[in-house]
Amino acid sequence: MNADARTPNDIVRPLLRVRQTREFEPEPPTDDDIAAVADAARWSGSSTNSQPWRFVVIRDRDVLSQIHEAGMPQTRSLATAPTAIAIVLPNDDRSISYAYDEGRAAERMLIAASFLALAAGIAWVMPHVRGLVGELLGLPSDRLVRTIVVIGRPTERALAPKNAPGQARLPRDEVVFEGRWPTK
Repeated sequence: MNADARTPNDIVRPLLRVRQTREFEPEPPTDDDIAAVADAARWSGSSTNSQPWRFVVIRDRDVLSQIHEAGMPQTRSLATAPTAIAIVLPNDDRSISYAYDEGRAAERMLIAASFLALAAGIAWVMPHVRGLVGELLGLPSDRLVRTIVVIGRPTERALAPKNAPGQARLPRDEVVFEGRWPTK
């Protein structure tokens, strides 16, 4: 197809293909792959360019397993993840406002992984698990982890569709409204 003949939907289609993955093959991504994913996150935008995040690459299977077991069910993807990147944020009175920047960085990592023919997913670290995660990662007391992005090669089962064709998302007319909220 000629590049000029592509529709807007054709152009954004790679973004529509990015999906949450929770089951991985044991073979880890390469160091270059992980560096590229981390750089995509590092270059994400942040409020007033504050760049509040720091990233800890986790490859130690024992550490991944301990976080997985302590944080179930939100950390179930760590059971098979060969690699993960923890998003570390300041633990101060702005911690809620950092959530927006954290989400941007996490989504960038999912997209970057898909561009590298890998898969990624989000493991959510609930408050009762954050102390353990901080200890395992050697974080200072003024830092916390809420999001861990798992990265690897998806299993065949993880690639299988979760919904019937046309059922994965609500129809556009139920979600996108022009100008104002619809009246029915």
